[in-house]
Amino acid sequence: MFEALNERLSGVFDRITGRGALSEKDVAEAMREVRVALLEADVALPVVKDFIAFATERATGEEVIRSVRPADQVIKIVYDGLIEMLGGEEPTPLNTNATPPAVILMAGLQGSGKTTTSAKLALRLTKFDRKKVMMASLDTRRPAAMEQLATLGKQIEVATLPIVAGESAVQIAKRALTSAKLQGFDVLILDTAGRITLDEALMAEVAEVARVSNPVETLLVADSLTGQDAVRTAKAFHERLPLTGLILTRADGDGRGGAMLSMRAVTGLPIKYMGSGEKVDALDVFDARRVAGRILGQGDIVALVEKASQDLDQSKAEAMARKLSKGQFDLNDLATQLQQMKKMGGLQGIMGMLPGVAKMKSQMADSGIDDRMIARQEAIISSMTKAERKKPDLLNASRRKRIAAGAGVEVQDINRLLKQHRQMADMVKSMSKGGGKKMQQMAAMMGGLGGGGGMGGPDMARLKALGGGKIEPSADEMKALQDRLSGLGGGSMPGGLPGLPGFPPKKN
Repeated sequence: MFEALNERLSGVFDRITGRGALSEKDVAEAMREVRVALLEADVALPVVKDFIAFATERATGEEVIRSVRPADQVIKIVYDGLIEMLGGEEPTPLNTNATPPAVILMAGLQGSGKTTTSAKLALRLTKFDRKKVMMASLDTRRPAAMEQLATLGKQIEVATLPIVAGESAVQIAKRALTSAKLQGFDVLILDTAGRITLDEALMAEVAEVARVSNPVETLLVADSLTGQDAVRTAKAFHERLPLTGLILTRADGDGRGGAMLSMRAVTGLPIKYMGSGEKVDALDVFDARRVAGRILGQGDIVALVEKASQDLDQSKAEAMARKLSKGQFDLNDLATQLQQMKKMGGLQGIMGMLPGVAKMKSQMADSGIDDRMIARQEAIISSMTKAERKKPDLLNASRRKRIAAGAGVEVQDINRLLKQHRQMADMVKSMSKGGGKKMQQMAAMMGGLGGGGGMGGPDMARLKALGGGKIEPSADEMKALQDRLSGLGGGSMPGGLPGLPGFPPKKN
């Protein structure tokens, strides 16, 4: 997300950071480059003009001139401007305070991801807000649209309205309301039909559904990858339908970010959620501070902690910590770490959320290090027998050839993985002998944050508080998270990411 914009802005700030004092000429030059960077990111021109005017006025004021580190103050001003552009300091919560069922109407063009997003939102409301949710598909035109929502409902264990052939969208909406009331549902999500382009029939149908259902939230689902087309779509819908918020899908694939940066300023509507992947739980609350941090290369530590608190298995983490305390680390343990990393969004996903790793990400890409390499490592371990995974010393030349053939890799790949595992196992043994402080460090890394639950399992209460943005991570916790990535040079801290052979690239 925002890779291109992050790279351009990082270059601008790198050039001014080394200067002791900034002249008006320096600021003007930096703002010109910021302006170009935003335009290249497909941000709407009026939004860019307002942003540059805001930033320039503050960057040439007394606040910066008197600052001990003027360059840092300019970066802070740009950060504040981005937050303002994206909607302000505090996220706008979803309104479900209504006489049950609270109706949430999902609108948008065909292909924007309304049906999948409806399921993601239903899962989030069920899982985190403890709401009893029903979904209903009003899409009578797209083939199998209703069946798709029903299938998703079964997958996430959320009720869906039974399908009755021949009903209109308005008739389905009325039946859904009656059914939800009788069965005591807290929230009813109505997934409306879409079109490839905006037309009068679409708008009239959605407006009539809104009239009969009286929704507390009318959310437009827009595809981030369509850039300024998404902004135009939002404006057109808002002119005909009283929208209350936006959900941006495929935000994880939007390298430029123009739609996200323009949407709030152009429509005046808050962005409430953004889709961050294909999985049914990949829907994040939109927080302008966290997004601005990612744009400026500061990562999104809260999102990372949020993922950890959702995905970490406490019992497995404690069992792993007990095993590590005895100096044991076999290939099954390495496989567990690979699986945990995949659950948290893969290597690229985790790297994107950690502060100050944008340049490392580009180095990794240049070196061919990505999630496909992690998948190959998993395939290698899966091709071994239980005995081989438990005791890697059994892996002689003939066994390595067999595993390479089974995993579809070269024997050299097996050798690299075994060397990496040996380094990690040696480190585990060394730390287990050290005891005391070393074991505490290992426990902290095992949990990622807030180590100290029992035998070193993660402190889940603290993880959830961090993930909800209720408290800030401490310096030690930030260090523990970064240590989880410190193995990128061919080894790893136990419980952290596996070592990645060939990184960082050797200097000539």
